[in-house]
Amino acid sequence: MSQDVFEEYAEDYDRWFDEHRNEYLQELSRIREVLLAPDSRSIEVGVGSGRFAAPLGIRLGIEPSRALGRMARQRGIEVIRGRVEALPLMDGSCSSVLLVTVICFLEDPIPAFRELHRILVPGGPLTLAFIERMGPIHQRYLQEGGKGRFLSLANFYLQEEVCALLEETGFIVTKGDARAGFCVIMAQRDY
Repeated sequence: MSQDVFEEYAEDYDRWFDEHRNEYLQELSRIREVLLAPDSRSIEVGVGSGRFAAPLGIRLGIEPSRALGRMARQRGIEVIRGRVEALPLMDGSCSSVLLVTVICFLEDPIPAFRELHRILVPGGPLTLAFIERMGPIHQRYLQEGGKGRFLSLANFYLQEEVCALLEETGFIVTKGDARAGFCVIMAQRDY
């Protein structure tokens, strides 16, 4: 998947959070409900402009887009340039991982989930959030355009599909909530 759109339109991407503040705050609240307290070894992979990591207290992020990474740095996030399919981190180096609306931009989630499994400590939690296929949010974006420039590149999944992929790659799904089409899944790396 080409990441050029996130380089070229990084400001448009980030501006969406201000223009749709209520929706953004609802998503943030839903993640906060299940996210365990981050520590110095917590990371958001696909940190984007830092709109989730910063308010959630996660100080480290991985981001392929230079433009979005600069924005995240301005929000106090230490950003390492990289992609979820080949994370530049040591095995078992992260205590927890957050992944928000990243899965929809992956060619194949399996290599990404294997990498997340590799970098997590045994039993470490993965919090994964995404827009569910044909849920209310996805349908609204299809009708109104919303994040169209970005979501036109996306592959959408159902909660059950993502849970199956996580289990296939060594995660134990502990919670799933797809209210209003914004799905938040909590899983942990097996021991």
